[in-house]
Amino acid sequence: MPSPITRRGFCHQSFGFGLGAFLWQTLRPFWSPNGRRHTIGSASTGTTPLIITSHRNETGRRAMETAWEILTNGGSALDAVEKATNIIEVDPEDTSVGYGGLPNERGVVQLDASIMDGKTYSAGSVAALENIKTPSSVARLVMERTDHVMLVGAGALEFAKSWGFEEENLLTDRARERWLRWREERSDRDDWGPPDHLRTPGEPGTSVNASQAETHGTVNVLAVDADGDIAGITSTSGLSYKIPGRIGDSPIIGAGLYVNNDVGAAGATGRGEDVIKSCATYYIVMRMQEGRSPQEACEDALQMIAARYRAVGLDFLPGEKFVAINKDGEYGCATMRSTRVPRMTVANRSGLSIYEGTIAFPTDT
Repeated sequence: MPSPITRRGFCHQSFGFGLGAFLWQTLRPFWSPNGRRHTIGSASTGTTPLIITSHRNETGRRAMETAWEILTNGGSALDAVEKATNIIEVDPEDTSVGYGGLPNERGVVQLDASIMDGKTYSAGSVAALENIKTPSSVARLVMERTDHVMLVGAGALEFAKSWGFEEENLLTDRARERWLRWREERSDRDDWGPPDHLRTPGEPGTSVNASQAETHGTVNVLAVDADGDIAGITSTSGLSYKIPGRIGDSPIIGAGLYVNNDVGAAGATGRGEDVIKSCATYYIVMRMQEGRSPQEACEDALQMIAARYRAVGLDFLPGEKFVAINKDGEYGCATMRSTRVPRMTVANRSGLSIYEGTIAFPTDT
């Protein structure tokens, strides 16, 4: 197990990374006197190339290894984010993205994804796409081979097949078992009724009653390459057990993903309705343009969303997580409310690391 070696809170564990030896680092957090979580020191070393993902498991590590090899060989940020995302999308053990993702209320897996290329100011996305494991790659073709930004449903599937993608059953046994369990209990675990913020806490149907692992899930991958160009992808199987046809924030440019080649990029995970209403990733990038660090900009977006609910007399905190990078190679992440510190995987010239972000409104349980 890693152990602290300095008062700045870095922990190291060596492992192979490409052709060289890199370090797995954990930046340890602390609680400030006013109750907000901050970070000791700065993990944002400001070096490029840089690539990050909101995933922090073994699949996320493998995705970053592959992407880092692309970047260090002079490859583009666009290629790096796509190949990294594909590794996560095809992992059958990941129930939040691609193959193995949790289905809608009818037991059908519908995928959403977006991609944005800062170098060309181009974007593409797909939504409610069925039977294709790697929706991020289809989104790239929408961006590069059409003058559209978004294709949805049957049209997105027809487009993917025209480019040689093969239809496959995306519902794994594991995901099906979870769906069957949910279906037996869904009288108080579905999405029918008023929005969460207009329900009484604990009322049947409120999404916070359900396990976070079974309701929210998305991957963000953001990168800056050696030429200073920025690209990003957001990919998801969406809100589990959702009403068929529901589209979240992930395929919407400015909500689930935004890239400005002169500034940086941001991605969102969580229950996407609030990300859509707030244009959160666009807001984060604009805050960075105004001089805020990626970490500060992520926190600003969470405070902005909370303030909008306070403005209409509601004490409501949706479960969002934001990640961001800037052109200088700095990065950050933050979540609205949680009992666990938000984390993401980072690869840059300092090695491969797990970065711990901040919680805007910490809970004790």
